[in-house]
Amino acid sequence: MRRGAITQGSVLKAIAEYDELGRDEFLARYGFGEARSYVVVHDGREYDSKAIAGVAHQWDQGRALRPDEFSGGKEHAAAWLKRAGFQVKAVKNPDWARDEIILACQLVMENGWKGLDAQDARVVELSGLLQLLPIHAEAERNEKFRNPNGVARKTFDIATRHPEYQGKPTNGGALDVAVLMEFLARPDEMTEVARLIRQGIVAGELQGLAPTDDEEFDDYSAPEGRLLMRRHQARERNKNLRKKKIASVTQRGGRLACEACGFDFEQVYGDRGAGYIECHHVVPLHEAGEGKTKLSDLALICANCHRMIHRRAPWPTPAELRASIERKHAADRRAAEAIARPRRAADEQMPKPGSDIHR
Repeated sequence: MRRGAITQGSVLKAIAEYDELGRDEFLARYGFGEARSYVVVHDGREYDSKAIAGVAHQWDQGRALRPDEFSGGKEHAAAWLKRAGFQVKAVKNPDWARDEIILACQLVMENGWKGLDAQDARVVELSGLLQLLPIHAEAERNEKFRNPNGVARKTFDIATRHPEYQGKPTNGGALDVAVLMEFLARPDEMTEVARLIRQGIVAGELQGLAPTDDEEFDDYSAPEGRLLMRRHQARERNKNLRKKKIASVTQRGGRLACEACGFDFEQVYGDRGAGYIECHHVVPLHEAGEGKTKLSDLALICANCHRMIHRRAPWPTPAELRASIERKHAADRRAAEAIARPRRAADEQMPKPGSDIHR
């Protein structure tokens, strides 16, 4: 049986049966529960997406799928229904991303670390801004996505986690606390981060940046959030800038070697590696505004060192990573020498060949 091989016609048949039986009987007949993540919308009505997708299989595949054979989320039911041409809508809104919490936290800080009401003009303005952020797909949002009530609740989630707050905290998450602590530890930097996110959204600069293949940096390696990180990586991957940076080095007679570890692609891979190296934008995210990237902002670096720099914050500079590598090598040499030293001492106590130990 091919899971997900359903047609628009089979989905419409499942919807017709749903309408005929009613929701409760339809779900009970096929063993499904109520949708928890997504619903499929047809003719203005909402239907439990997993149940509809599962039952649609009986017309295309000979039998309905059981609930334990697939998921109702983006990997299975929601994706299949979209592919068949149907609108799929989230039941609940996605969790707040770091970028969103940064903007909310900056507002709470400006308000003296106190939460704000939904009617506050600043909350209404932030609500509109959050709805423009290109982080959550439209299918993951419902009609209440980041509305003023939700934004106001988030400001209280942050405010009630402040170290000086004496009452009972509201239902915030670990990410709220993490961003709050970053604002308390480096308020000027985080305020600038919030300003850059706002500026990038209002100017339309950040909306045009597509999500990268790997966005685990959002919560781990870039406290400034994924949108500024996308811009950072877009600058690093700018082919024209990379060519100019490489040309500026080779014209001065320099080697295309990693500024952190010294790796030379041509030296190791021959012609295949000639002229290849990656660029790293060394200006911190909270300082890299809309200004033009200068060649001096870029460092030539190998893929391994580039990944190690981006792995977690605070990001080391290539020079700092090089110093770390050198310390590691020095420690390895000392350890090797310490292991070899007792062996040499033992060798000196061994009798020489031809000697008579009993003499």
